[in-house]
Amino acid sequence: MPHVQITMLQGRSTDQKRRAAKRITEVLQEELSVTPDKLTIVFVEVPRDSYARSGILVSDREPPK
Repeated sequence: MPHVQITMLQGRSTDQKRRAAKRITEVLQEELSVTPDKLTIVFVEVPRDSYARSGILVSDREPPK
């Protein structure tokens, strides 16, 4: 029973996550012979001030997109 966890910055729309979940499911079904009912996907959305790269908070580094 595969489980996919995607950690990303907040800001994606529900529709973007819906499309990503559909495509990820399709790929794993094709490549790993996983049936969709056995696959779970979770999107973990992290605030910009709780995510750092190279020791610098993303909120301090980049303007929101």
